[in-house]
Amino acid sequence: MFGKVSLALAATLMLSGAAFADPIEGNWKTQAGDTAAIGGSGSFSITLKSGKYAGKTIGSLKAAGDNKYTGNITDPANDKTYSGKATLSGTSLKMSGCVLGGLICKSQTWHRL
Repeated sequence: MFGKVSLALAATLMLSGAAFADPIEGNWKTQAGDTAAIGGSGSFSITLKSGKYAGKTIGSLKAAGDNKYTGNITDPANDKTYSGKATLSGTSLKMSGCVLGGLICKSQTWHRL
């Protein structure tokens, strides 16, 4: 009996911890100064809302746990798509895109608007 209660309590605590994770959805100021909107549920789409490439979808991310996300990031200037990841920390979102299995990567930090 005690084992089942402990298991149920542990599951409840884990689920409540996930509910308190920082949300990635919203508007973000890119390093270039443009506004990017991230929206969705489970799978998140990144669309530029301002700047030279406004209206262009530049990525798709899925939650990987612990405020980390993985997916694809597209450079709007050349339409090349890279393996991407993002790490959310408060009002900052560190975005990275890599090629050649992670040998060459570029990163930038976005800030929540």
